[in-house]
Amino acid sequence: MADYQTISGDANYIEKDLERYLAVTKEDIMRVFNQYIYGKPGVILSVLPNDGGATAPAAEDNFVAQRTGENPYPTTDYSGLSYTRPEGDTFDRSVKPIPGPAPLVQVPEYWRANFDNGLKLIGTESNEIPTINMQIYIKGGHEMDAFEPEKSGLAVLTASLMNESTQNYTSEEISEELRMIASSINVSGNRSETVIGVSTLSKNIERTMELLEEILFRPAFTEADFNRIKQQQLEGIKASYQNPAAIANQVYSRLLYGDEHIYSVPTSGLEETVERIELEDVKRFYESYFSPEITELVVVGDLNEEEALKHVSFLSDWAPKNVELPNLPEPKPGDYTKVYLMDKVGAPQSEIRIGYVSDLSYDATGEYFKTTLMNYSLGGAFNSRINLNLREDKGWTYGARSGFSGNDRGSQFTASAGIKADATDSSVVEFMKEIKGFQENGITDEELSFMRNSIGQRDARRYETPFQKAGFLGNIIRYDLDGSYVDTQADIIKNISRDEINALAQKHLHTDNIYILVVGDGASNRDKLKALGYEVVDVTEKGDIIEPVKEGN
Repeated sequence: MADYQTISGDANYIEKDLERYLAVTKEDIMRVFNQYIYGKPGVILSVLPNDGGATAPAAEDNFVAQRTGENPYPTTDYSGLSYTRPEGDTFDRSVKPIPGPAPLVQVPEYWRANFDNGLKLIGTESNEIPTINMQIYIKGGHEMDAFEPEKSGLAVLTASLMNESTQNYTSEEISEELRMIASSINVSGNRSETVIGVSTLSKNIERTMELLEEILFRPAFTEADFNRIKQQQLEGIKASYQNPAAIANQVYSRLLYGDEHIYSVPTSGLEETVERIELEDVKRFYESYFSPEITELVVVGDLNEEEALKHVSFLSDWAPKNVELPNLPEPKPGDYTKVYLMDKVGAPQSEIRIGYVSDLSYDATGEYFKTTLMNYSLGGAFNSRINLNLREDKGWTYGARSGFSGNDRGSQFTASAGIKADATDSSVVEFMKEIKGFQENGITDEELSFMRNSIGQRDARRYETPFQKAGFLGNIIRYDLDGSYVDTQADIIKNISRDEINALAQKHLHTDNIYILVVGDGASNRDKLKALGYEVVDVTEKGDIIEPVKEGN
């Protein structure tokens, strides 16, 4: 709307935009295709596997790009241009705007229900647009891999296969059925859940629910689909080894949680664990762990409670299996602060992760929530101390941050950034200085005021879109909250004192006995990191400790 207003002077120009699209004919499409595409010169790029010649080679190049001589493309001459201030513009851009008072947040009204099979439901009517969004959360996800860790990645592979063929449709057929009614159904797996996302126009809800029932209850799990999706997952794992940020996240989790914890393994698994997975494993995982008593359904859209319950009533026939989530071991803390170095030869920048497992678990209005307010000025906002130091002052990174993250299973504190290579050791120093400084000296009055205004203003649009409303309701049903918790949060934000934030910083921030991970060029960084006074331990891209070679061996 802002673009329309700026460019056309009409914020509601979308109506005219739609008229243009609706006026396009088949003849228009073919005319443009023949005039600009068909038979016209082009560049075709072939990317072939490095398989030792098993794949036929690409055709020889028949085009040579011009690299010398006069540039055949027009250039734009900006010389002689000057800025003319618009008439009537009195806005002084040199003065930082003063934020107004935080507006009241309008929490959507919602309903809750339970089916006899244990499935929990929550929803809200949102009729601004004729659409319906659903989120189905089946607890467990990657955590269920803890029952069979040698086949980690099974949960994600099972979820991916549920996007393929069903007993009555091929992959192509079900995709076409969804496309014809402008609906989408997507199944994915994460650390603690399998999530099924559904989006549809209100008028197509019945057909969409028929397809959801097919996908959820009648997956085909064919050999052909399995082989293809498994190979895609393996290729994704291999590709991640080329991404320093992905490597850093994997190694960091391994350090935090130790070899025996399922969180130490990426949700997609490792090459060796995925290689062990067979089709029968997928079928067994689905039959064992997809059950209504660990499932929560969120409905947001253009329908009321009665209509919603009618359309999802087929889920009440889902037979429970008495599934229990695995007990996860306690992470083993380190003995003292060390630097763990994963050598990425010649890397132009280093990925840094600094942190530890926290003794907090998620809560909406308790100490966990208050630590997020405490961290806001340290590393939770763009103008936080960490980002202002490393990005704005030093220019070493595009962004640096810190924060507490977690769920009812626990949480962790992490400070992170991608840093240019020659500032790696200096960045470690600045990270530690900021964390320790905040722990010892606390927050300033100015930072406290900014945090209150900023979070209050941010939350004003917290429940605007259907996706945001679904997230809000998902939180309520996941943690059994009352909708009024947002009022309690607003009251905490408004009244939390400087002394209380400082006490939280002293309690939950520390720089001793933490993990410092650097993924970067070892040759240029190892000695510099040792010079900081830390023991430097080499690790592999999977987080295995590389034992130093002893003299005489």
